[in-house]
Amino acid sequence: MTARATLIKPSTIRFERLLPGPIERVWAYLTESKKRATWLAGGEFDLRVGGKIELIFHNDKLTEETAPAGTAGAGMQKFEGKITRLEPMRLLAHTWKWGEGDSDVVYELEPRGKDVLLTIHHRLPEAGGINRGVGGGWATHVGILVDLLEGKKPRPFWSTHDRELNAFVATL
Repeated sequence: MTARATLIKPSTIRFERLLPGPIERVWAYLTESKKRATWLAGGEFDLRVGGKIELIFHNDKLTEETAPAGTAGAGMQKFEGKITRLEPMRLLAHTWKWGEGDSDVVYELEPRGKDVLLTIHHRLPEAGGINRGVGGGWATHVGILVDLLEGKKPRPFWSTHDRELNAFVATL
């Protein structure tokens, strides 16, 4: 298993990562705004099918590293969507406004002994194809989640994102 995203269709990536468990703890980091804000994005999730979600990104606040001038994704960014599937402790799926369309994100959790396999599928609107930053973004954000779950200082966001983006692009 690699800690990098894999392009499985022209507009869809799959990302898998083994995380320290238990599954209840990982689920909390997916669904609770304060915990999710430490590795991905804050914002409330109305945890029911059809419930609204908001993702409020502050990538600059995830680690102590400052974004280089003019970096895409710096500053606050807010996105909205709706929950499309919900199986507590196992699966969470939602839409994510992406430009003129919706993208779809599915998080699946599978117990693996004391660990949890997190699988993320992110489908972007078909017309746009894959955004190169998506593969690097998931690898970076989930890497920070791993650090937090292991009780480590989170890796620097921007330099990690740059490295992961280049690694993902090299696979295309």
